[in-house]
Amino acid sequence: MFENFSEMMLELFATSLWETVIMVGASGILGGLVGIPLGVFLRLTDKGGILQNAPLNTVVGGIVNAVRSTPFIILLVAIIPFTRLVTGTSIGTWAAVVPLTLAAAPFIARLVETALREVDGGLVEAAQSMGATTSQIVWKVLLPEAMPGIVAGLTISFVSLTGYSAMAGAVGGGGLGDLGIRYGYQRFLPDVMLAVVLILIVFVQAIQSLGDWIVRRMSHR
Repeated sequence: MFENFSEMMLELFATSLWETVIMVGASGILGGLVGIPLGVFLRLTDKGGILQNAPLNTVVGGIVNAVRSTPFIILLVAIIPFTRLVTGTSIGTWAAVVPLTLAAAPFIARLVETALREVDGGLVEAAQSMGATTSQIVWKVLLPEAMPGIVAGLTISFVSLTGYSAMAGAVGGGGLGDLGIRYGYQRFLPDVMLAVVLILIVFVQAIQSLGDWIVRRMSHR
């Protein structure tokens, strides 16, 4: 086993791992930049929210649910024209970041919305009674109180994106998924496929452990 691991193969593994890190990291950060404000908006406009607006919440929530319910492999192919428009190509690591971000944002939004629901309503009412504005309530009450839940949600999102990034490799996205398919499956090298799986397991475990550590630190402030 592992007799196929030449110096060139090890370089391919290093390159593929770096591509996976870029795909997961970039799409996770961009997805968070879109998903966190979107989750806050959904919570504020929901029933009982500070800016309650049922029609607007229903429309935005429907769009979020529509994107979330689309299987990633279909989303990946469906937005190829948009991916080309943004990156100039539909193949490669950065091209894969576009659909990964689009898949991550609504997922993160719902997790953030759920975390915000767990914040004690009495804190919000107390802030309102002291004349706090909506932005002050969001930045000084809702987000700080919900931060451990938000970080836990982001950790789940990064783990899910790792699986999505491997799927993106099936259509030329690069990364460990692409390496596993091209060498492990198409060239019948089971040791390469096994190594890819083991690396992905360690990668996911590292993300989960880091996320859990941050949540524990925030919970004991």
